Amino acid sequence: CPKSSILSHNYKNLKFKTLEHVKVHFYFAIHLEVRDKMRAELEYGLKREAQGKATVKMLPTYVCGTPDGTEKGKFLALDLGGTNFRVLLVKIKSGRKRSVQMYNKIFAIPLEIMQGTGEELFDHIVQCIAEFLEYMGIKGACLPLGFTFSFPCRQASIDKGTLVGWTKGFKATDCEGEDVVDMLREAIRRRNEFDLDIVAVVNDTVGTMMTCGYEDPNCEIGLIAGTGSNVCYMEDMKNIEIVEGNEGKMCINTEWGAFGDNGCIDHIRTKYDREVDEGSLNPGKQRYEKMTSGMYLGEIVRQILIDLTKQGLLFRGHISESLRKRGIFETKFLSQIESDRLALLQVRRILQQLGLDSTCEDSIIVKEVCGVVSRRAARLCGAGLAAIVEKKRENRGVEHLQITVGVDGTLYKLHPHFSTVLRETVKELAPQCDVTFLLSEDGSGKGAALITAVAKRLHNIDKYLYAMRLSDETLLDVMARFRREMKNGLSRDFNPTAAVKMLPTFVRSIPDGSEKGDFIALDLGGSYFRILRVKVSHEKKQTVQMESEIYNTPEDIMHGSGTRLFDHVAECLGDFMEKQQIKDKKLPVGFTFSFPCRQTKLDEGILITWTKRFKASGVEGADVVKLLNKAIKKRGDYDADIMAVVNDTVGTMMTCGFDDQRCEVGLIIGTGTNACYMEEMRHIDLVEGDEGRMCINTEWGAFGDDGSLEDIRTEFDREIDRGSLNPGKQLFEKMVSGLYMGELVRLILVKMAKEGLLFEGRITPELLTKGKFETKHVSAIEKSKEGLNKAKEILTRLGVEPSHEDCIAVQHVCTIVSFRSANLVASTLGAILNQLRDNKGVGRLRTTVGVDGSLYKMHPQYARRLHKTTRRLVPDSEVRFLLSESGSGKGAAMVTAVAYRRTSSSWLHLFLPLQADQSGCCKFLSVF
Repeated sequence: CPKSSILSHNYKNLKFKTLEHVKVHFYFAIHLEVRDKMRAELEYGLKREAQGKATVKMLPTYVCGTPDGTEKGKFLALDLGGTNFRVLLVKIKSGRKRSVQMYNKIFAIPLEIMQGTGEELFDHIVQCIAEFLEYMGIKGACLPLGFTFSFPCRQASIDKGTLVGWTKGFKATDCEGEDVVDMLREAIRRRNEFDLDIVAVVNDTVGTMMTCGYEDPNCEIGLIAGTGSNVCYMEDMKNIEIVEGNEGKMCINTEWGAFGDNGCIDHIRTKYDREVDEGSLNPGKQRYEKMTSGMYLGEIVRQILIDLTKQGLLFRGHISESLRKRGIFETKFLSQIESDRLALLQVRRILQQLGLDSTCEDSIIVKEVCGVVSRRAARLCGAGLAAIVEKKRENRGVEHLQITVGVDGTLYKLHPHFSTVLRETVKELAPQCDVTFLLSEDGSGKGAALITAVAKRLHNIDKYLYAMRLSDETLLDVMARFRREMKNGLSRDFNPTAAVKMLPTFVRSIPDGSEKGDFIALDLGGSYFRILRVKVSHEKKQTVQMESEIYNTPEDIMHGSGTRLFDHVAECLGDFMEKQQIKDKKLPVGFTFSFPCRQTKLDEGILITWTKRFKASGVEGADVVKLLNKAIKKRGDYDADIMAVVNDTVGTMMTCGFDDQRCEVGLIIGTGTNACYMEEMRHIDLVEGDEGRMCINTEWGAFGDDGSLEDIRTEFDREIDRGSLNPGKQLFEKMVSGLYMGELVRLILVKMAKEGLLFEGRITPELLTKGKFETKHVSAIEKSKEGLNKAKEILTRLGVEPSHEDCIAVQHVCTIVSFRSANLVASTLGAILNQLRDNKGVGRLRTTVGVDGSLYKMHPQYARRLHKTTRRLVPDSEVRFLLSESGSGKGAAMVTAVAYRRTSSSWLHLFLPLQADQSGCCKFLSVF
């Protein structure tokens, strides 16, 4: 083609002007705008309210980590995503000489199968599997299987995938809306020749990310640029509203091919895009994919060539029969024509093979058209990818991000310029991100096997934790059970045998703001004993000043005699009064005693049973106020007026009630757990009188002691109980409180290690030592950003050399155990809230719950989980959770202040002393 023949006449100028017009249409795409719109669609798709509305579906995959090299075993992998179906046997070795060996066979999927019935499609798949198993001589082995199914699926777990809609030319009937794993299992059963353990179903993008993640741990994005176009990436769980949990990450299959189906990019679509869409199997759907993927680029070029030919600008104005055929101009021809090594004569030869009688001038134009279409595809794809890497950067909270994108697909691999233009676009539109592109050499099938290896391990782990995953249905049932226990505990007839004692506290109201004075508060409920001096004054407004001292309670005193324990308390009180220079004063004292007590008046508390590792002898059945008064009197160096004994939950409610008078529930979630609330007097059979309200100390730690929770207790709960100081007692507390949570996790880890699921089966003496894994370790391991590093640090101190996967598994165990705790507490709290709502006879309850306790305060996720589950279980209650900043000691002082105020006022009847009659009920004594 001599140059002169191209430039020799003016007609050439018209052709190239027309070509420039086509280019303008294709370069109209404002890639920065596409990036920003893609980002908005990504964010929207993660929201709960977007489900069923979002075009970019953002489907959770339940893949929660990338490979770390510890995977091993023999797996089967299936790869269905186009006209070819691949079956693979994958052997993975771990350790220093880790390796992956693959054996595979490719089978064709005929068009009549692709567009036939679902049963025909899956029967064909199973036939291919049978041939492969026969070929490999492994038909008798029930291998774990990973299924790469490269179509949009909505997943509820890693082994369930409901087909949202077919793409890539598939139209098999009776599949959309069905679980493809179930369809595969059913087809295997129909054939009845072999069995397989289908562990995971994944998208090809996820498989690609996992394949590349095996080589590069920094790979957290998977991109397919081939017949179809799609991306997946690891998203922070806290951003995925449609999946419970905030910890760690989960891979999201974006299904970005549908970007633009809502019309948001219509202004950059050309008439050629519309013609391709209208002639497709799914008009109006997958619009972005139709502009960027290999399945459609050749057809876009064909439409342009027809248009130019109609204008007389190509092929001498003659539209050949071959050019009229849809699909004749395949995307592979773009790759060949755009090759820099291909001379125009060779381009002309390709066109002639397609039945197109072209000149060299035609060849130049066709080459330009191919370049315009493929470059636009790469730029659009790069703009979408830039949105994702920028999102990853913001998720990590870093100024500069280094990340790897695993890539697969014929367009990326075979087109001479697509990959270069894509990378340049990402660099241009995400300048703060250093992106490495890693080509997947082994396809997504290897990734499916790796996911299966990880999932199989997690599946084995989950079998230990399955019983701890409580559905909302179970939690609502627990809530109903606890409501019945509350009713029994309040009843005169059933209280003696009730597990939940529902103890009257004789606290009749919360502070009203008129309290004043100088008070002492004692707070005994754990290994530390706190004494406070609380001054409540009224100058311009009510203020509270507090000074406190913390004293240790040694274990030998906790387990010794009651006399020694109360002598210790009296000694600490004397020391405190000496330091405060108030030994010569007889101040009112409030005693927070955080153990189950039966009261007949405010200044009396008869210990029912010890909890929280206390076992001091001679106290159960005795009045703790009398024991303390006796110890103080024996000293003789100071005097004290103990006006009230309260539980820590009551103290917490009163502390928070000082700040919010709507507070009518107190909740402790720390070393132990308990709750109190304001109950209507008419419901309290144990106390005479129907007027007003009284605070009830539920002592819910004993919920289940009568066997009512046996169906949800696990083998680990039973082992905890057997090894405790009080077997058979406080069973609910042992399932949820901080005293036992760390030990619960340790027992699970030991069993998993013995089964070879953790630490390569290694068990150290430290790991076998009771109490070595503390609840504070659970809190540290569940921190969002540093949790895995903390897990490694803690496990290393226990003598274990954990792998990254071990750390993920341990974090998973911690999450399940603490989540169960929050869920169970939410269910019992929900019962109390329903009781309050029914008492008030309102449709919607507005109330405040005062909360204290180290687990609630220190665990990074506990409070949020509790709030979320409570609101879900009791949707008709508007609950404010108010953290007690000053502890229950201040509350004891407030109870004392209220009692002190009322003993010298006409409101004395609100704190009347009572006496028990022969039935065990209490009657009011006359004060007149």
